Amino acid sequence: MAHYAIGDIQGCYDELTALLHKIGFNHGNDTLWLTGDIVNRGPKSLEALQFAMKHESSVRIVLGNHDLHLLAVGYGHGSLKRSDTLSPILKHPQSKTMLDWLRRQSLLIQTDRYVMAHAGILPQWSVEQAQSLAEEVEHELQGKRVETFFSKMYGNTPTAWKEDLGGYKRLRFITNVFTRMRALTFTNELEFDFKAGLDKMPLYLRAWFQVPDRRHLSHTVVFGHWSALGHLNTNNIISLDTGALWGGKLTAIDLDTQHITQVDAINGLNWKTVLK
Repeated sequence: MAHYAIGDIQGCYDELTALLHKIGFNHGNDTLWLTGDIVNRGPKSLEALQFAMKHESSVRIVLGNHDLHLLAVGYGHGSLKRSDTLSPILKHPQSKTMLDWLRRQSLLIQTDRYVMAHAGILPQWSVEQAQSLAEEVEHELQGKRVETFFSKMYGNTPTAWKEDLGGYKRLRFITNVFTRMRALTFTNELEFDFKAGLDKMPLYLRAWFQVPDRRHLSHTVVFGHWSALGHLNTNNIISLDTGALWGGKLTAIDLDTQHITQVDAINGLNWKTVLK
């Protein structure tokens, strides 16, 4: 039995199939974590989502920002962008079933050694606190007020964590940490504009995992989201988004052996065109 984790798929289903074949994945024996952003911008978002649903006994996912975008649009909040590839899901006869399944997924999952969140964990949160905060958002996603949640989800404020944050400001901040965080200021405020690699980090910012005295060092954090970062395995973090969507690679790690397996992207997008 092996336990693998794979970085952001974003609709790159053919690459996922090739990677699973390359590692010899066995749904009867092996288990798989997916770091979120199962869907969007790649050509086969529907197939990627159907894969995760079909194999939920061996595959676990955490929600990423693109997965939440799909849910928000599906529940009547937010709008499709030119680069989105979500219409096959939204127009599918089983769309409601798919959306209901997706909103029941977690923002954070853990074992005794590893914890996975799409973007990472705020430095001042322990794994125990992060799990509790993730469950606050999951409660809203899975409850009767889900449409209200999506109407309040979008936004870049507040930028700093306070224990007494309440209401939808609290839920928005927690959601932004788990699904959108990359860089922080030196007072640990979220900064959403920086998306490049560490070599281009401005002096007033640092990666969330570069903050000293992080409170979640009891576990290694497995995450995706930051394609410009690429694969890193250091300082109790494993980053796995290696830009399959953009012509890079799709990456799997065997969490027991730390062995990395990759496949090349089949048809990468031009980010300068797509993100206009």
